[in-house]
Amino acid sequence: MFLAREGDFIKSVEGLIFDVKGLVHPEDRVVAYIRYYPNPKGDRVRNGVRYSKVYSLTERDELLKTTYPRYRLFDPVFGDYIEEVPINVIMRHYKPADELRDLRKRLSIDEAEKLALDLADLLRVHSGIKWRQIGISGSILLGLHEKYSDLDILVYGSDACASIYKTIADLFQAKNSPIKPYDLTGIRKLYKFRSKDTRIPLSTFMRTERRKRLQGTFKGRDYFIRFVKDWNEVSEKYGDKKYTSIGYSKIKAKIVDDSDGVFTPCSYLISQVKVISGTPISTIKEVASFRGRFCEQAKVDEWIVAQGKLEKVTSRNGDEYFRLLLGGLSTDFMIVVKG
Repeated sequence: MFLAREGDFIKSVEGLIFDVKGLVHPEDRVVAYIRYYPNPKGDRVRNGVRYSKVYSLTERDELLKTTYPRYRLFDPVFGDYIEEVPINVIMRHYKPADELRDLRKRLSIDEAEKLALDLADLLRVHSGIKWRQIGISGSILLGLHEKYSDLDILVYGSDACASIYKTIADLFQAKNSPIKPYDLTGIRKLYKFRSKDTRIPLSTFMRTERRKRLQGTFKGRDYFIRFVKDWNEVSEKYGDKKYTSIGYSKIKAKIVDDSDGVFTPCSYLISQVKVISGTPISTIKEVASFRGRFCEQAKVDEWIVAQGKLEKVTSRNGDEYFRLLLGGLSTDFMIVVKG
């Protein structure tokens, strides 16, 4: 079995590089979205090959539709057109924990690699987790980073993630700490980047993002930390649940469980749902997303307004529930409001 999970990257026979989404995949394919593709005019270089980076989901879909359509198909389990890579065309599998292990052994590393290694080591030492529970993802994992590339850190397993989460809070409060939450300038910069894919007012964005721990700066460099559950914590297999799109909705609801809100994919259990617009189904149990930007978005007992794709989730035994899935469209959002 080919095991790939959130934060991993895979490279196809054409040289396309995809980032893996989630931990549930078909037996013969990996759910992964195009991130880099060979392009003589590209601004990223590895081993003499130039690559271009694709940012928004719209850009990714358009690239595959027009140039590599075999990687975009309708998945009957996920109930939508998504990007998937057949296992038999995967040339290379990039794993964050392996990259961090290799980075520690190298005699020569550049500034971005050293900062990523220093950040991982700082978090490991202060939290007490093992090296195997942390890794480096993003462009540094691929060797396609630039001088000022962001630092993308992966942490595996609920216990390790809980330790890191507390550690970050402590470090935020420590005097002369190298790791800091975003200031106003950093939030505005993040908003400019995120607004291409998620459109909400700047004031609302600032209120939500300033309290997050999984993003900020380390020695002046932007970082993002992604929490991923370990394999033994994931019971769902491909096909155990079927997801059927039944519309698009905007709702108001109360958060009753945010324990999975720090993980990617993230989810929040909700109650007292009121449909503001769209498909009139109020028995929605969950708000979920495969995108890291929706992590830490709300806490228990807070009220939220959210907009996204409404799905019916059906288990093999016939049990059903409804969820709101965020991240597929730029109009998707989730914000905290007054009750």
